[in-house]
Amino acid sequence: MQLSKNSPGALLASLISPNQNKPKLLLVTGPRGSGKTLWCMDLVGRAHARGLNLGGLISPSIFLNDRKIGIGLKDLHSGEQHRLAYRKGDEDGDIQTQDWQMVAETLEWGNSVLEQVKTCDLFILDEVGPFELEHGIGLVAGLDIIANAKDFPCVVVIRPSLMEKALARWHWADMLDLASESNR
Repeated sequence: MQLSKNSPGALLASLISPNQNKPKLLLVTGPRGSGKTLWCMDLVGRAHARGLNLGGLISPSIFLNDRKIGIGLKDLHSGEQHRLAYRKGDEDGDIQTQDWQMVAETLEWGNSVLEQVKTCDLFILDEVGPFELEHGIGLVAGLDIIANAKDFPCVVVIRPSLMEKALARWHWADMLDLASESNR
């Protein structure tokens, strides 16, 4: 299979190469439905196949009969997963967004997972959103990891509307826009 320059396989090879100029922070962006989480899951699978020690969280969608009914939160080190969000109106949640009801207990658990990350071969956080960048709530423990990670590469999912804020905060970051990648 031919890999494009920004495929998870090619990126993984560049992240773990002995080259001192490897990227330390990659911001993965794209519009809703562009495959950001699937791209990260592909990266996670390839990293596990290479025996890498992963840190961080990924937010896989939960489907029922082809309808997205929720969002999970999965610890990449242990594999443990909890329900992060319910579609608004389907179940009770603690924190309301436009479309979702977030579970505060899961956010607390996610922060405790992130606080335990001291070192790893690759850190992934899917995603940093308006909670974290605009309101200082949510998975805020991940912000410190991203800012202070000097010994391991970080891959962070950011929605396009927040990319300017993310780049202002992490000016050294590289960016991968999955919307432009899929048009190649």
